[in-house]
Amino acid sequence: MTADAAAHVAFLRGLRAVRQFRPDPVPEPAVTDILDVVRWSGSASNQQPFEVVLVQDRDTLRALASMEGYAAHLAGAPLAAVLVMANRRPEQDTFDEGRLSERIMLAAAAHGLGSSIGWLRGAGPEQAKRLLDIPLDRLVRTAISIGYPTEEAARRGGRRRPLASIVHRERYGRPDG
Repeated sequence: MTADAAAHVAFLRGLRAVRQFRPDPVPEPAVTDILDVVRWSGSASNQQPFEVVLVQDRDTLRALASMEGYAAHLAGAPLAAVLVMANRRPEQDTFDEGRLSERIMLAAAAHGLGSSIGWLRGAGPEQAKRLLDIPLDRLVRTAISIGYPTEEAARRGGRRRPLASIVHRERYGRPDG
């Protein structure tokens, strides 16, 4: 493996969810780069079924964080990217939404920013649409918090299962190795 490839793999491997943020704003050049990554993210048949609502207003972030789902970390983030999906092809749009989420997180990480995917469920998506003036026919369920991690959050490391417990060769049940 080349040194460049090793550095890229280490960067990708180092991505993790950060849910505690310093109050510092996200610099505009970082926001611009993140949005450029959004624009160039791949999608099924290049349909680009996504739009993004950026939220920096503290009251709006707290309101989103209080909605039903798993997005409480939005309350402490200086920036959130709410993904708005076209909702025309649910299976493909779901896959594209996941791809887009990960790419936003990677673009944030390239700027030394932390991020975490938040999920709205139950009444949360409809409440978010009303709060953010999103058309009712769109799908809203993902909101990504973005900001500089607190010292505590930056120190945390994730545990991972050994490869032998998750990789199978040729058929399920044939461990890697």
